[in-house]
Amino acid sequence: MRRTRRALDFDKSQSNYKRAAILEPSGLFRFRAVPRETLHNKTNRKKKKNKMANTNRIVDPMAVTWSERYNKTFERVWAKLPNFLGSFIATAAVFIMGSSIRGDWLLILVHFIKYLRNGQEEETNSTMSSDGLYGDFTLKDYKLEGLPYYILPAMIISYVTYLGVGGFLHWYYYVRQRDRPEEWKCQPTKWLSPELERHEILLGSLSLFFGSVLSGIISCYIMNGGKTFIYYDYADYGYVWAVLQWPAIFIWQDYLTYWGHRVFHTPFLYKHFHKLHHTYKQPTAFSVTAIHPAEFLFFQGILISPMFLVPTNWITMIVLLSYTYYHGIIDHSGINFKAYWWQPWQPNCIFHDNHHQYFHVNFGFNIKYWDTLHGTDRKKDRLYREDIFYGQGKSVDDATEGELAQDMAERESENPLAYDNNQHAYELKKSDLKKSKKNK
Repeated sequence: MRRTRRALDFDKSQSNYKRAAILEPSGLFRFRAVPRETLHNKTNRKKKKNKMANTNRIVDPMAVTWSERYNKTFERVWAKLPNFLGSFIATAAVFIMGSSIRGDWLLILVHFIKYLRNGQEEETNSTMSSDGLYGDFTLKDYKLEGLPYYILPAMIISYVTYLGVGGFLHWYYYVRQRDRPEEWKCQPTKWLSPELERHEILLGSLSLFFGSVLSGIISCYIMNGGKTFIYYDYADYGYVWAVLQWPAIFIWQDYLTYWGHRVFHTPFLYKHFHKLHHTYKQPTAFSVTAIHPAEFLFFQGILISPMFLVPTNWITMIVLLSYTYYHGIIDHSGINFKAYWWQPWQPNCIFHDNHHQYFHVNFGFNIKYWDTLHGTDRKKDRLYREDIFYGQGKSVDDATEGELAQDMAERESENPLAYDNNQHAYELKKSDLKKSKKNK
């Protein structure tokens, strides 16, 4: 086939040209010879534009991206660790996060120092002065000498632990095992959006600020000889109370927390305070502090109240606080953790995950019997929604077809492995509905 002169000219100078698809006004693509220099300049302009866009992008310092960014590095290191060591590190990370993010590590340190000194207060001569609304006063007069030196470390450790250890836990489950959520996640088909993940971290960080300030104030007050009911020798109040105080204080803390939580689920308080925490229907470990600051301080006040009300040994106080904070993270993790054999009172993680998924039910935390006692535990023949208050739900017999369809979809999204014996405790079949209607 004879080639045209134009084709021959193109062959001679093809090193300077490149065939490119050009969209013509007719809507058809035609191949034409385009100078390589022109294509090269267009490519460079595009790369430069993308680079400028990346440069001008606002970096969110609170977003947990570092664990995802270094995922491959983590994977290489983790692959070299024995399985038991990996599980131990993950468990230790939860404990460290629980005891540190609210600044209560400082309380542990202060009590330990006081224990070494046999509970005696330290006499100091230095004073920090400040002008008050009603005249001059010194922080020493209020047992708060050196207060900034308590608050600042409490904040630093809180944020480092929250973002650092929390980021590790995020990687260990939500990044490393994201391709198999049915093995570990309470709601394996549902995830928080990136926007909500960022929202919970920002809100949690705000609440941590106030929590760290409170822990710093209390630690400073105790260290400077402030009056509390904390004591350091079990023999001081007898060994009977040394034993009884464990269940007594634990029950006091958890029962007040149950009622406080339930009160925050009344329409007015829920709308103006607690609804913020229920933005996250699929909670993560970061959700534990993602709560309105006023509510955060309220519940923290309940947990530390025994040291100002009844004789409490420092070891009892520290252990119970650590236990409560540890399970606070576990219960908000969205992971199918289960209670151990020696914890018959402790609900599985799915118990509180149900609370976030269905809103006004399962108000208890570390003792599941409160909900059973007051009838606010989840029941198989009832459905729950955000607009149905007071923990009683609505009978499936009174539900419309649309309500039943929505409830059935929610139930199907739950992981059976999160329940005892790996069986879905609230699975509702169509046959169950027919039986219920017949009995009615």
